[in-house]
Amino acid sequence: MIESSDFRNRTMPLNHGAGNMPALGFGTLIPDAAVTISATRDALEAGFRHFDCAERYRNEREVGEALQAGLAAGGITREDLFVTTKLWNSNHRPERVEPAFEASLGRLRLNYLDLYLIHTPFAFQAGDEQDPRDENGNVIYDRGVTLLDTWKAMESLVDHGRCRAIGLSDITLDGLLPLYEAARIKPAVVQVEAHPYLPETELLEFCKEKGIVFLAFAPLGHGMRPGLIEDPVITAIAARIGKTPAQVLLAWAVQRGTALLTTPKTADRARENFDVSALPEDAFNAINRIQTRQRLNDVVNTGSPGFIPRVKST
Repeated sequence: MIESSDFRNRTMPLNHGAGNMPALGFGTLIPDAAVTISATRDALEAGFRHFDCAERYRNEREVGEALQAGLAAGGITREDLFVTTKLWNSNHRPERVEPAFEASLGRLRLNYLDLYLIHTPFAFQAGDEQDPRDENGNVIYDRGVTLLDTWKAMESLVDHGRCRAIGLSDITLDGLLPLYEAARIKPAVVQVEAHPYLPETELLEFCKEKGIVFLAFAPLGHGMRPGLIEDPVITAIAARIGKTPAQVLLAWAVQRGTALLTTPKTADRARENFDVSALPEDAFNAINRIQTRQRLNDVVNTGSPGFIPRVKST
């Protein structure tokens, strides 16, 4: 099952010849602009080459600034990087997809993307307001566009060569199945919340069967306390093998065949989160036996990411 005990250079092949995704990814959901720049720079220096962004995070410019500084410093090239960003819900109308993609590309200061994801399968009212709400505070959804409509516009981005692969985020297996069957270009990646309390085993098995990379966000429980980092099974394994609880959780994610995203905000934490290696088989199996079940982010049911503060468009 394990080709190498060191996961720092592990990559996952993408379907339809789109290259490889580094298994260890840096997620850029960081509200503070200055911290976004410093954390992205520190992640790059620690060894991360996979960077996950989103229009919705409102910090693509800062990520782009940090990546360009890293490239200018030498030692790495654009081809060494794997950069993802995401189409937000208010841009699901097919005619809005390419302009949204180009705007993200411009903010990131890149001339192509490795991966573009539909951020959630929910279409919000089209427009520049990212969080459209009615007078009662309820999200205004756009019932006039289907996920397949949006996907076809995503496929055209691949056709035109500016985007190497496309995929979906925050989708359930039931939501993925009809899209997968109808898609001309099959999803290369599915990004969802996954950790020992929410293993998403059925979705993972489907992805493995179809050659889709399963990309886990919140693998450490998104800092919830008490949570995964304090779980007695995790802390006991960490003490036994001389690793931190975070390193144990990240190793479990890679060892079960997923890629992952983590968001260290300091240089020390970035080095810790990149220093990931295989667990002993008994430790891996013990984590698989954890019975606690908890979803931390209800985005799959609403399209409104629970980890992102509600903000008005400027």
